[in-house]
Amino acid sequence: MSTTTIRLPDDLKVRVAEAADRAGTTSHNFILQAIAEKTELEERRAAFHEEADRRYAEIVATGKTIPWETMRAYLEARADGMKAARPKSRKLAR
Repeated sequence: MSTTTIRLPDDLKVRVAEAADRAGTTSHNFILQAIAEKTELEERRAAFHEEADRRYAEIVATGKTIPWETMRAYLEARADGMKAARPKSRKLAR
C-alpha cells in the first residue's frame, strides 16, 4: 500500500467528515470508498464505450444489423416470459 496526499478545501473536509459520520465510518474509509466507486464507474463507462465501438465496427464491416422494431418486439416478448425466436441480422438498406 502506498500513501497519497490530497489537499481538501476546508468546507469539503467538513462535508466529508459529516457524511462519513452519517455512514458510520471514518473520513479515511469514506474517501477510499468514494475513490473506489468513482474508479469502478469510469472503468464500466470505458468498457461500455469499447463494446459500443466494437459493435459499430462490426456493423460497418458486415453491413448487418437488426431493425429496432424487430429487436423491440423480441425483447418485449422475452420480458413477458414468452419464447421468441432470436431476430436475424440483415444488410442495411442504403
